[in-house]
Amino acid sequence: MADKQLLPTEDSQSVNDLNVNGNLVKHIGLTSAQATEKLRTEGSNSLPSSKPKNFLSIAFGVVKEPMFILLVACGTLYLVMGDMQEGLMLLGFVFVIMGIEFFQEKKTEKALDALKDLASPRALVIRDGVETRIAGIDVVTGDLLVLQEGDRVPADATVLNSVNLLADESLLTGEPVSVRKIDWDGIVKNIQPGGDDLPFVYSGSMIVQGNGVARVTSIGINTEIGKIGKALEGVKEEPTRLKIEMGSLVKKLTIIAAVLCLLVIIGYTISRGSLANGFLAGITLAMAMIPEEFPVILTIFMALGAWRMSKKKVLTRNPSAIETLGSATVLCTDKTGTLTENKMTVSKLFNGKDFFTTTKAKVLDSEFHEIMEYAMLSSQTNPFDPMEKAITHLGDLYLKGTEHIHQNWEMIKEYSLSKDLLAMSRVFSLKGTTEKVIATKGAPEAIFDLCHLDDENKTRLSVAVEELAAGGLRVLGVAKAKIIATGLPEIQHDFDFEFIGLIGLSDPIRKNVKQAVSECFKAGIRVIMITGDYPVTAKHIALEIGLVNPDLCITGQELQLMTEDELCEKMKETNVFARVIPEQKLKIVNALKKNNEIVAMTGDGINDAPALKAANIGIAMGEKGTDVAREASSLVLMDDNFASIVGAVKMGRRIFDNLQKAFGYIFAIHVPIAGLSLFPILLADFPIILWPVHIVFLELIIDPACSIIFEAEKEEKHVMSRPPKGINEPFFGSKKILFSCLQGVGILIITLAVYMVGLRLGYEANEVRAMAFTTLIVSNIAVILTNRSWTDNIFQIIITPNKAVLWVVGGAVFFLALILNTPFFLDLFQFQKLSFINVVICSFAGLSTIIWFELYKLTNLRKHIPL
Repeated sequence: MADKQLLPTEDSQSVNDLNVNGNLVKHIGLTSAQATEKLRTEGSNSLPSSKPKNFLSIAFGVVKEPMFILLVACGTLYLVMGDMQEGLMLLGFVFVIMGIEFFQEKKTEKALDALKDLASPRALVIRDGVETRIAGIDVVTGDLLVLQEGDRVPADATVLNSVNLLADESLLTGEPVSVRKIDWDGIVKNIQPGGDDLPFVYSGSMIVQGNGVARVTSIGINTEIGKIGKALEGVKEEPTRLKIEMGSLVKKLTIIAAVLCLLVIIGYTISRGSLANGFLAGITLAMAMIPEEFPVILTIFMALGAWRMSKKKVLTRNPSAIETLGSATVLCTDKTGTLTENKMTVSKLFNGKDFFTTTKAKVLDSEFHEIMEYAMLSSQTNPFDPMEKAITHLGDLYLKGTEHIHQNWEMIKEYSLSKDLLAMSRVFSLKGTTEKVIATKGAPEAIFDLCHLDDENKTRLSVAVEELAAGGLRVLGVAKAKIIATGLPEIQHDFDFEFIGLIGLSDPIRKNVKQAVSECFKAGIRVIMITGDYPVTAKHIALEIGLVNPDLCITGQELQLMTEDELCEKMKETNVFARVIPEQKLKIVNALKKNNEIVAMTGDGINDAPALKAANIGIAMGEKGTDVAREASSLVLMDDNFASIVGAVKMGRRIFDNLQKAFGYIFAIHVPIAGLSLFPILLADFPIILWPVHIVFLELIIDPACSIIFEAEKEEKHVMSRPPKGINEPFFGSKKILFSCLQGVGILIITLAVYMVGLRLGYEANEVRAMAFTTLIVSNIAVILTNRSWTDNIFQIIITPNKAVLWVVGGAVFFLALILNTPFFLDLFQFQKLSFINVVICSFAGLSTIIWFELYKLTNLRKHIPL
């Protein structure tokens, strides 16, 4: 990365008109070609981060695993006993396992890298004369940044123009008080952060108020945050409930395995007189019992699950959110932009006497010109807000070239919208005079208040507001004022406003929302809509999308007066909240949680952050959301679409179902492996069935089956037709463990039956071992297939595509055939070549182990009785 720092210059080619201080200011931005060249020469705007794991670090991780220690112990023991072939083979498997670990690590790393790119801060820049949103790492020196409230600054920059710009630089200075920014005078040089009235903004700081334009002077390690070594090393997550649960289970099983291993060594040595073979038998049992796959598949499922969710337009910032998604009982959502398209259109106007429908008219009636004139004046020249865009579009359509467009007026002050007064005003100076014109728009009740209307007029106009809102329209009031003075008052209330009219804006419902809401209800998830709109508008939308009890509505004012207990009671039936300010969302979340609900909450603004943090699952908006909201959330909705939230819930349930299938399979296959390792030892005259080399071969099937086959499995057909999982319900409860172990017991019984019948018929030990092992491998394949779905039968499962199945199962069959027909492997595995008829018998015996589970699915699971 280059260390070049720039002070603002005007040596670029593109021009963009941007309203900053009420004027149409021409700013020069880079061309795409210039930006590409700078990116090539200077490097990306990123800080040093942790390096990906190399082969040595992965190898060290494998060395610490119990399975590795057991393998090395077995291999070394064989070498000491003089069995070079078996010893070297087992030690060779260490590198095979390292290879699998390396592949899985790289796959996980690749998924996480993709997520990291998606999660990187975004920047709004001017290039080629157009405002363009790019990844923060693509910002280069000389870029023009458009700074807005709630944005995190992506690089060090010099402020060229600004309006009420305040920045939180606590990350750099430690001072919690926001600092005021001013425009660069062309002289002051960059100094360290801290203090008011500096024309510089710094990477990592947060814009908390106002807006402006700044030219980038430093990127990456050359920024102030880069200089003091605030490199991103990656976030260390606290262990999730699932990790703790799995860790506890693995620990218990490891202790049991160690105790049994010791007992087997002692028992074998006493009964058969061979300490070395006793050690091998004991280590074999330990290898059979330790479910070392648990932590591996948990990591892989969560990483790849997050990657899969990102493909569904949902970015996972906190892995524990995937766990909680399956338990969500309530989904609280914003209306605008989430349930609706956020593409506002001015549909109706009201001038105090008459209504005018703009969508049906080719020409705007002159009696309504003044409404649009002052609505435009009170809006940004290049607006970002959807309502202001709609107002500006209609004004350009009907008033362009008329006396109602005032390009020569200079905007000298802006009074911002606040939670105390839901209205904003802009003050314009008429050149050559001391007269000033004030244009304001905002919530109708706020405009009525500013205009000091009497009760009669308020009542009359409120009827018009209700009529507009009843049609699902968002309503704004418009007013004007004039003042002849040199100074300006501190607050809007000091102006003498005159009411002009009302504007009704429509925002169509997204096409797939109604279906998504219906899907939520089927899945046992309650949907609550929270909006700043009027109750009548909220009820209209609620009815349109199919919410339960759409006529029951709580307003922000009512909410403010309620006690927590009253709200908790009302919350049981109410699904619509109107005229709510962001701070009140926290009260709603707390009331729902007090009612033992698992809450998912959407939000996009700075003030939404407390509610997002308090919710069990905070969901920030990716397109319109601020960095503060995203940082407080667990999930980020990249397309701001309600249907994507439902898709995330569905994906979360799929991930957890498949994780349970993988864990169930591990239990099912470890039971017969442990049983076959232990059984012959308990009976002194019977030959040992499994040695370490057999366990290793089985592990080469088990690991990919867990981490690849089940992870890639599609969701169950009825995944969204069952109630949410209880938050305190164990991930893998006793009933699921019982069913999995019963599958394992079935495999053990059938495999032991083949083993005993073979001995009874007089087959040699090596041939009986080969028959039992073949039965076990076929049973393993069968149990993989049957556990792919807990509702479909085996034939439906087979025709359901899953590419991983072909590779894993095909590989297992191929290598089994190779072992049974190659003298080297027959000798290594202590087998004897089997006749074709014996292979067929063993195969049918292995396949028969899943019959009882298939019958169970047929009789019970078709009734949607979950395991």
